[in-house]
Amino acid sequence: MATAKDVATYILRERGPMTAMKLQKLVYYSQAWHLVWDEEPLFDERIEAWANGPVVSELYRAHRGRFSLNDDDTLGGDPSALTEGEHETIRIVLDAYGDKSARWLSELTHREAPWREARKQAGLEDGQRGSAIIEQAAMYEFYDGLTAADADTEDV
Repeated sequence: MATAKDVATYILRERGPMTAMKLQKLVYYSQAWHLVWDEEPLFDERIEAWANGPVVSELYRAHRGRFSLNDDDTLGGDPSALTEGEHETIRIVLDAYGDKSARWLSELTHREAPWREARKQAGLEDGQRGSAIIEQAAMYEFYDGLTAADADTEDV
């Protein structure tokens, strides 16, 4: 199975330089839509509901202290570990979300149930630091109720 670092490295190679926050959100949405479309996780690492949105802590540790990442950063990932079907999922996610800003993506995740519910269950207030787990089942349930077009046209 691929890792979040494999997904992140693939995204950087496909889309070029971006902020670490934007990369985290694109990895999150890749996992969410892969759960819906393929009914299995894209990677095993847990996603946490941090104050600025969903974060994979293993990926965060790989880019910690860096605001921006380049397309030649591997973060310890290997895009060749991804299957063609996984590449396709990520490309569709990038088509839908890739042109959005990090702030826009963060605000979108804050409006969606998986992030909000994970933080609520952990008793975390807005802006409060914490690492509540966003459960895959919650992601599947929420995003299965949407279409890719809904996700792409939602205004923040």
